[in-house]
This record gives sequence, structure tokens and C-alpha cells, in this order.
Amino acid sequence: MTAKYSHEHLLQVKQLSARYGKITAVSDVNISVKPGSIVTVIGANGAGKSTLLNSIMGSLPRNGSSSGVINYLNEDISKWSVERRVASGVCLVPESRELFSSMTVEDNLLLGGFRLYRSGVKGWQNKITDVYNIFPRLRERKWQQAGTLSGGERQMLALGRALMAQPQLLMLDEPSLGLAPRVVAEIFQIISGLRDLGVSILLIEQNARAALHVADYGYVLETGQLTLEGKAVELANDQRVIDSYLGLGKNPVPEP
Repeated sequence: MTAKYSHEHLLQVKQLSARYGKITAVSDVNISVKPGSIVTVIGANGAGKSTLLNSIMGSLPRNGSSSGVINYLNEDISKWSVERRVASGVCLVPESRELFSSMTVEDNLLLGGFRLYRSGVKGWQNKITDVYNIFPRLRERKWQQAGTLSGGERQMLALGRALMAQPQLLMLDEPSLGLAPRVVAEIFQIISGLRDLGVSILLIEQNARAALHVADYGYVLETGQLTLEGKAVELANDQRVIDSYLGLGKNPVPEP
């Protein structure tokens, strides 16, 4: 659904710091995402994970500010507006999902393609067929109001709406939040499948076990600072990560 790029890195974040008033939420963070890969940032609640995504998206609250370099497709987008970042193919699915509850599933999806419509892309509506192929349950419920969907279905709709815009970088903030273990497994299987379609994903998760299972590379964020990084499989076997985030019996792991 998205084009693949020859750049070594789709996204490079260098020395990123973010503040809310006088409070520093993220400090000197460096991360990168290669084309067609899944990169995860794991950490406890309050570690600064959502702030990191909002900084990359340029959507910090009014009392927030950030510094550092955000290089996307070999361009420094640090000073770009949210609208310009969206137009360039950066998409954020927030943990709140932000669906239009009174609108149908299909209308929510069509709204996701508004960027393509506004840009005059011919046949942009046809992308909905691709989304329905990835999420058959959305096809079954396309005339249902979004507000009546289950938690897992709402997450599928949020992902599908994002894909309607053909993002080059898809950022997911806590996609497993509030979902039952069985549904978590299904959502992460879908996320893994998006990589096979060439979608580059930056995944923020408290569910470290599930995130590391699908990711290619990972970072550990603690109190606003990166403390570990490496291949996801290596982090999953790192005793420090096991002790802090993967405790026995916690966090369901989706089947391969």
C-alpha cells in the first residue's frame, strides 16, 4: 500500500528533548526507523513515550516545547506544522483513537483519505478495498456507527483510517491499551502484517512482550531518557528488560 524507499533511514531523531513548562519529559533522545521496519519504544507509564511521538508529530500541547532534529526522508521537519507533516506522509494513531463515534465505519475510513482527496489523487477511494482486505471485520460492519464497535474493532478502524492516507511513517501510541489478551494478539498480528506490505512503523507500547515480539529493533525509555537499545530479539532476552518489563506471566505474546 505504500512505496518503499532507498534511504537508509526513513526517520532519524537526534537529541530530541521535550518540555511542559519547566518540566522536562524527554531528554536527548536519538532514535531511527528504517524503511519497511517496525521499531518499538517500550517503557513504563509516564516514561515519556507519548510525548516522544507527539514531538515527532509536532502536536505537543500549547504549554509544550521541543528541541532537536527530526529528519524525515532526508529533510529536517523539526519546524514543520502538523499539517505539513501529515501531508508528507507522517501519521499518528493516538491511544485515544479519536474516531467519529456517530459516523459509520465507512465514513470514518473515507475521512482518513481526505489528504489524498485534497491533493487530487485519482482513485483514492479505492484504497478502502485494501483496508477491508486487511480488516475483514470492518467490511462486515461498514454501515455500523463507530461508537457501537468493540474495543478491538475501534482499534482496527483507527488503523484502517490511518492507512487510507497511505502513510510513509505510521506511528502507533499504545495500540493494545484496554484490549483483552486475545484481541491484543490479533492486533499485533495485523501490525506485523503491515510490515510485509512495506509500511514503516514506530510503535509505542507498555506491553513490552508483545511489542518486542513483532518489532525489528527496540528502545527502552525510562523517565524521559533512553537506557537500552538493540535488536528486538536481543532486548527480549536481556535480563534487565526481563526483570523490569517481561515478568513471568505478564503481557500476552501473539503467536508468530
